[in-house]
Amino acid sequence: MTPAAASEKTMELCQLAPVIPVLVIENAAHARPLAEALVAGGLPVLEVTLRTPAALDAIREMAQVPGGIVGAGTLLTPADVDAAVAAGALFGVSPGATDRLLGACEAAALPILPGAATATEAMRLLERGYRVQKFFPAEAAGGAKLLRALAAPLPQVRFCPTGGISLANAPSYLSLPNTVCVGGSWVAPKELMERGDWDAITALAAQAAALVTA
Repeated sequence: MTPAAASEKTMELCQLAPVIPVLVIENAAHARPLAEALVAGGLPVLEVTLRTPAALDAIREMAQVPGGIVGAGTLLTPADVDAAVAAGALFGVSPGATDRLLGACEAAALPILPGAATATEAMRLLERGYRVQKFFPAEAAGGAKLLRALAAPLPQVRFCPTGGISLANAPSYLSLPNTVCVGGSWVAPKELMERGDWDAITALAAQAAALVTA
C-alpha cells in the first residue's frame, strides 16, 4: 500500500466519527462488550493500544463485532505491525514514525496514522506521502494553539490530535480546519470497564459522537 493510498483510507476512517476511542484493555473478556457499547454509541473506529498482554486477544475479539473497525495503537516496530495484522487490525496508529515502521505498514498494506509533534516531523511524513497524521502528545506539545499555527504553512496535512484530549477540550481541536477527528480514552474509563457498566460507556460514546467538527 502506498502512503497516498494509506492516507486516503485513514481519512475515510477518521471521518466516520469525531472521536476515535483510545483503549487500554487489560482483560480480553472486556473486549467484545466494550466494542459493542462504543459502536452502539456511535463510535465505530476503535484503537486498541498494544500496551498490555491482552491487547492482541482484544483486537481478535473486537474484530468480530458488527459495525466495528478495530485498529492497533502504539505500533513501534515491524514485529508489532505483523502481530497487529495477524490479530485482525484494519489500521495502525503510532506515537511517532520511523522509516522501518512505515515500510512495514506499507508492505503489510496496513493503513497507518503516524505520529508527529513538530512541523519538521509533519513535513517529513508529508514528503513521504502521509497527508493524515496523529498529532501527539497533543496537549503537552502545545495543544490547539500549536495545531492552529501549523494549519497555515501545512494546509495539506490533516491531524487526529491525541494525548490529553477530553470532552472539555475536544471542541477546541475539532473547530480547527486541519483537525479531522480526535483520539481520546475518556469514553472508556477503566472503572466502568471493570464494573461492566457498558450502558454508561455507550452514553459516553454517544456524547462524544455528537461533537461537531469544523
